[in-house]
Amino acid sequence: MKITSVKSYRKDLALKRPYTIARETISAVENIFFEVTLANGMKGIGAANPDVNVVGESPSQTFQNLQSDFIQQLVGKDIRQFQLHIYNSRNHFEKFPGTQAAIDIALHDAFGQWIGMSVVDFYGRHHQKLQTSVTIGIKNVEETLKDAQEYKESGFHVLKVKTGLDCEVDAERIIKLREKFGEYFTIRVDANEGYGPEQLKIFLHRSKHTDIELIEQPFLPGREEELLQFPKETRRILAADESLKNARAALKLSQQQAFGIFNVKLMKCGGIMGALEIANIAKASDIQLFWGCNDESMVSITAALHVAFACPHTRYLDLDGSFDLTGDIVEKGFTLEDGYLSPGNGPGLGLSFL
Repeated sequence: MKITSVKSYRKDLALKRPYTIARETISAVENIFFEVTLANGMKGIGAANPDVNVVGESPSQTFQNLQSDFIQQLVGKDIRQFQLHIYNSRNHFEKFPGTQAAIDIALHDAFGQWIGMSVVDFYGRHHQKLQTSVTIGIKNVEETLKDAQEYKESGFHVLKVKTGLDCEVDAERIIKLREKFGEYFTIRVDANEGYGPEQLKIFLHRSKHTDIELIEQPFLPGREEELLQFPKETRRILAADESLKNARAALKLSQQQAFGIFNVKLMKCGGIMGALEIANIAKASDIQLFWGCNDESMVSITAALHVAFACPHTRYLDLDGSFDLTGDIVEKGFTLEDGYLSPGNGPGLGLSFL
């Protein structure tokens, strides 16, 4: 089955609730979409929203790349060789994981539709449903508790609390969450590179009785060796995020043993194939998988869900990136019930265009 056309376009997706992280405040996001149409009329869809601060690629650069002559060379290619097309695209756009991801996701979706099988079942489904966390940005205690109450009323049981500006205040927020909600919530923390060794020690000491499940990327990339001063029990709950961009980084981090968890994001590693490379390294190194995202369309969130459920050592989901969007271009990619996510059974990614 031949690819007959490709096209890309951009769309600004506003957030229902702006939020603050250690680097910035975010209120709207630009997503880039990529469509692949087959000779039988089936249409595969991909999407990207790379974080320029993490991978050095902006959505504008993604869009520009997807307008290139190289992309037009996909027309006439056989979708049965989709993995070869992804491989060639990754080589051509080596420094642009967002571009890679948009192409990878669209080709996976088109191929799955053509064979009549979901992407997760093509690779092998190991999970039926998993809880996802929902994110609370950097806020004061009162606002943090207010957001948590709203999430409780919506049926969620896992919170990811953004931290990284003030370790003392950060710890106080976690303590107050525990005091108000008891054991109702599983609590995760994302420092977004905002701590140094002393700040992390203070935070860990102050919050030691709050039963934090994991802590994402406390230090800037390049400072992983400094984490080795912390006991193995602490490092076991640390998750590499900004330090983990691709399989090469995964291999190095697995050897350093600074992190016990890998946060895999399709926008960092270039899509499903790149994610599977990282997952294989993690499995061999007894490192657990944590699947994250940026503020993304349901298109790429669904793609991340499919690959996450195809990995037996997936333990954590943080795939809430489409929940707070005021609009999207697709629906029906997954089901959400009482905080549990599950990909659908439809062919490809199982998405429907709005």
